Amino acid sequence: MERKVVYPQKLLPYLLVAPQIAITLVFFFWPAGQAIWMSTLLQDPLGFSVQFVGLENFEAVLKDPAYLATLQRTFLFSFGVTALAMIPALLLAVMVDRVVRGATAYRTVLVIPYAIAPAVAGALWLFLFQPSIGTIAYPLRFLGIDWNPRIDGTDAMIVVVIASAWKQIGYNFLFFLAGLQSIPKSLLEAAAIDGATEVRRFWTIVFPLLSPTTFFLLVINITYAFFDTFGVIHAVTQGGPGKSTEVLIYKAWYDGLIAQDLGRSSAQAVILMVIVIGLTVIQFRYVERRVHY
Repeated sequence: MERKVVYPQKLLPYLLVAPQIAITLVFFFWPAGQAIWMSTLLQDPLGFSVQFVGLENFEAVLKDPAYLATLQRTFLFSFGVTALAMIPALLLAVMVDRVVRGATAYRTVLVIPYAIAPAVAGALWLFLFQPSIGTIAYPLRFLGIDWNPRIDGTDAMIVVVIASAWKQIGYNFLFFLAGLQSIPKSLLEAAAIDGATEVRRFWTIVFPLLSPTTFFLLVINITYAFFDTFGVIHAVTQGGPGKSTEVLIYKAWYDGLIAQDLGRSSAQAVILMVIVIGLTVIQFRYVERRVHY
């Protein structure tokens, strides 16, 4: 029989959740409300005049070909970051899960990138891919590949995708490893006795049991690619060359802080928020059906 937890003091549960509610209100709902309100205004950069224009900022943004190109680029960037951050993390977790000696050292080394600041991670990969002295750029030149992220948009996008994904691999690795270690070993041993190969055991037992972890990380990584990659892009390419690495979050920052177009910048922020909320709802509506809890 399930026991019901009853707090002796009625006020205690509200006090326990109050800090989280306060943080959510101050750091999410208040800025989101401010962005929505500012997206309906036409403001002087110096703050001398403010005019209510309704949805005109949204209309101007959605009719801008540069913004639509940035939108398309952002989806490609997010797909690349999510795939490159999750697949290697799963492979590393599977390999570390089999290590008996020195497992703690392996886990520590693999998690270190997550503790590095985005700007530092971006600068590190920028040096590695630097055309003249980069450790990775040198063998590319030796193979005859004309590599230069400073003038080639595709090369620049590859660098920011790798740097952004590398920063997130440690986070994904921890969750995948915890999911692998929670799978009963008796299931795998029984399948091995029945003659199932290692690959078959992974796809028929391990991967389905990891589906809740995979689904959670899919949502987190897509959100990360849309919102939290600003530091990497700013440190590596600053949106260039020729806007080739400018994604939605970077364009919203540039239009608002550099171009001083606060109304359209706020409209872009609201559109970005709606896109991420929509993608999350779609994932819970359709992808979650394949998750087995």
